[in-house]
Amino acid sequence: MLTGRDEIVRRRGLVPPGHHVEAWPDHHVADAFWLGEDTKALLDAVGPPLPATLTLDAASVGIYYGARLCDIDSLPPEDSVKARVLSAHGIAAAWTTLDRFGARTTYQPQSLTDPMFYLRRIGGGASHAWRTLRTRREAAAYLREAYGDDEDAQGWARALPAEHFDELIARHATRA
Repeated sequence: MLTGRDEIVRRRGLVPPGHHVEAWPDHHVADAFWLGEDTKALLDAVGPPLPATLTLDAASVGIYYGARLCDIDSLPPEDSVKARVLSAHGIAAAWTTLDRFGARTTYQPQSLTDPMFYLRRIGGGASHAWRTLRTRREAAAYLREAYGDDEDAQGWARALPAEHFDELIARHATRA
C-alpha cells in the first residue's frame, strides 16, 4: 500500500506502452492505493522508488479457485486479485465464476465496496467473478454456500492465516 495519487498517475503516463499499471484505491483510507509487485516495479522504474506505507507478503492473501476452474487463459494475475481484495480490507478471495452446479454466476455489483467483483486478464475473453472474503468465518460460510460440502473448500477457509484484516496486517505486514 502506498499513498500519492498524483504521483501514481504521473508515473503511469511514463510507463512504456504495452505494460499495465493497476492501482486499487483503498476503500477505507483516503489517498491510499494497493499495488502488486509488478505494478510497483513498473512505477519505480520511471522514477525514484515510491515509499510503501505497508508491505504485505502476497502469500498471506489467499485465493480459492475450486474444482470447476475454467477459462484459465483469461484469469487475471493473482497480484491483481489480491490487491483488489486488500483495497476492500479483505483477507482472501474465492473464484465464483461457476456455481457448485456448473452454472455461470450472474451478479451485478452495486458499488466498488460490493464484495463481488469481476476481473479478467487484459485481452482475455472471459470475465471472472470473485468474492472478497473479509473474515475466516465469512470465508467458511460463503464457501459452504458456493461449493456445498466440499471439504477442500472448508479446509482452505480454516487455514487462512488471519481471522480478519486487522490481524492480517498485524501479523503479516511491514510498516514503513
